[in-house]
Order: sequence, then structure tokens, then C-alpha cells
Amino acid sequence: MHSEDQREGTMPPQHQAQQPGREEEMNPRPQSFMENYVGSGRLAGKVALVTGGDSGIGRAVAIAFAKEGADVAIAYLEECEDAQQTHAAIEACGRRALGVATDLAEASNCGRVVERVVRELGRLDVLVNNAGEQHPQQDITDISVEQLERTFRTNVFSMFHCVQAALPHLGRGARIINTSSVTAYLGNPKLLDYSATKGAIVAFTRSLALSLAERGIMVNAVAPGPIWTPLIPSTFSPEHVGEFGANTPLKRPGQPDEVAPCYVFLATEGASYMTGQVLHPNGGRVLNG
Repeated sequence: MHSEDQREGTMPPQHQAQQPGREEEMNPRPQSFMENYVGSGRLAGKVALVTGGDSGIGRAVAIAFAKEGADVAIAYLEECEDAQQTHAAIEACGRRALGVATDLAEASNCGRVVERVVRELGRLDVLVNNAGEQHPQQDITDISVEQLERTFRTNVFSMFHCVQAALPHLGRGARIINTSSVTAYLGNPKLLDYSATKGAIVAFTRSLALSLAERGIMVNAVAPGPIWTPLIPSTFSPEHVGEFGANTPLKRPGQPDEVAPCYVFLATEGASYMTGQVLHPNGGRVLNG
């Protein structure tokens, strides 16, 4: 269990040399196992696919879905130990779990993941497009062609390809939930390409919602603020990590288990009259749109 005092203040300065980062190397560990979350069967009989589901927000979402009665597949790049822990947590909820290690920046891999989910878990009802990466640079001239293309392929192209692969399997009432970011609205001078992808995700969400409305498929997004995930120490300097989240009204970063309930809401009947919308768990910043 986590006490409220663990949700106060910023984090100790730290850095991980490799991307993607690892939860087990973070101090303190993110609150991503949804220990205090009590499900009520709102996703009973459903199957969900969560990309980037090995750790952080994706892990918390996957476990919350399992606690609500869903069987859950997670796709991840190469973080096998983190993914195994998430897999075990899903099964501990009494649900079926499936983990697929793959690079969703490659279009063909998106189709293979979806087909494996349907083959092994029997159906697909909820698609959470959450995989992403970021690479800070001091100036726009420091962003290489390779970095720009890679960031867009992982953050945006993978969403298109996963949706294209999933659509034949999604029936009326299915849900697509995309992970955007507060940077889509506020910008970030050192994350130009990443912020641009997150803005594209907002526009993609709104347009796809209009496109799929007649089919009864709801499409929404979540735009988290600063959240304590492995992406942070593996991306930023120790000094930046030590100040991460301090500029929010709540004066701290959020935890993955504070974000996951947004995805649960959007995946369940409570959001049956919502499509093309964005939820903002961001520590108190008021945003237009």
C-alpha cells in the first residue's frame, strides 16, 4: 500500500543510461501496480491491447483493466523484466495475459501484434495506443532526420497502423484510447519533435472519432502531465529529474496509478456518450481544448 505522503514533493535526481528505462532502477519505484484500486467488473468479458504496457502508465492501465475483468495483452519494445512483472500482475487478477515484444515503429509489427491478440485471446474490444519515445535536444537544429522520423514512427505512425489492423476486429461499442501529452497544449522547447507528435495525436483522435462514430466505436485520448515513469530518468539529466513536476500547481509529478483511472473510464460504459475528447490528468493545469 502507498500512503499519501508518497505523493508529495519531487523525486531525487537520477539518470538511466539506456532507453527505454526500467522501473526496477527508479528511486522511488513508480506507483504502477494499482494496489489500492478495486475493480467492479466493468470490463468483464472484454479483451484489451495496451501498447507500451510493460511499465509506467501502460502497466497501470493494463492492471486496472484486469482488475475490471478484462483479459489484457501488452506490447513492449524490449523491457522483458518489467513486462514479466506486468504479465504476472494481470494473471494475479485472475485474467489471461499476453505479452508481445516488438518494435511498433515498423508497420508490419503492428498487424502481427493485433493478429496474435485475436488469435490467442479470442477478440479485441479496447485498443490503447500508448507506446512512445522522446529525445530532448537543446535546439531544433540538433534534431536529426533519423530522430525526427523515429519519434513520429513510434508515437504517431504506430497508432495509425495499430488502428488499421484492429478495425476489422472491433465491433460496435469498442473503444480506442490514445495517449497524448500536456506538451501538445503547452509545448516544450527541448522536446520539439515529441510535442509535435502529441499534437498530431490530438488531431488524429478527433478526426478518427468523427470517422468511426457511425460504427459506434468511441475514440478518445488522455493527455497526462508530468508522470513518474521510466521515460523520465532515461531521458533527462539528474538535475532535470530532481525538478520534474515542480512547476505544476500540485508541485509534484503524478503517479501512473493516478492516470490509469482515466483510461478505465474511457473504456467503460460511463463514457458511452464521449468521443473525440481528451482527459487531462496533469497536476492542475487548466487547458483549453
